[in-house]
Amino acid sequence: MKKYSLLAGLLALSVSAALAQPVFENPSATAGSDTSQKANTMADKGMYKEVQYANAGKRGPMLVVIPGEIKSNNATFTQKYSSNNIADFGELELGKANFGILERSDMGPLLHEFQLAYTMGDPNAARKQLQKGKFKTTKWVVKFDVLKAEQVAQAQEGFDGRAIGNVISIFGGGRGSAAAGVGVGSVQTGESTGVWIIGMRYKILDANTTEQVATGYTEEKMEVGAKSTSVLGVSSGAQGGLTLDGMVQRLVQKLVWEIDSKHK
Repeated sequence: MKKYSLLAGLLALSVSAALAQPVFENPSATAGSDTSQKANTMADKGMYKEVQYANAGKRGPMLVVIPGEIKSNNATFTQKYSSNNIADFGELELGKANFGILERSDMGPLLHEFQLAYTMGDPNAARKQLQKGKFKTTKWVVKFDVLKAEQVAQAQEGFDGRAIGNVISIFGGGRGSAAAGVGVGSVQTGESTGVWIIGMRYKILDANTTEQVATGYTEEKMEVGAKSTSVLGVSSGAQGGLTLDGMVQRLVQKLVWEIDSKHK
């Protein structure tokens, strides 16, 4: 009997191991080094983290996420992002919050016609589109708009020891002073930080009337920094911060949390 129990346990372990999430090796030449560990520690803070939506156990209404608008004129943001990127994040998070998602890819030209009618300010034409095809089962139309994306602050500081090193060498008068002057003169440090503010709004429209059901807004700071140190030819440095991708997804998560909490 014990033999069968042991075999059953080993079988269960092998099955669970086979079904475990895959783990991948790091092929980097610096894997495991100090720089690798520092870089990975910073990167871990920017990794995607799931949000526990308060009402995820309750099924939400059927909806479609349409690409919103990017109001910001910041070239860095507009070159990297389109409203489709943001709508994709919106579909992902609303799906995790247990809303019914009508896939945009399944709607073909119908979605384009609706968006055109809506953006042209013709609610009657938009309403006609909402009565066609798969739109008939849709209760809400949701869109996320980026209203702000701008770098609002930047600071930098550093130390260059060459001037002080020269003074020590000149007035010290000895080998020790000369060595000290070389040591101090080799010290160079630098640090810079930039802070962005990115703001996003959501709108929920009634799919039957095109009237606005709810709206909300949130914004977050995104900090990007770099620092470097050099002493006697030995240098070190680090650079990192949350990416625009990560910031946009976090903003969408905050807004979906509000939609799930207040409007389901």
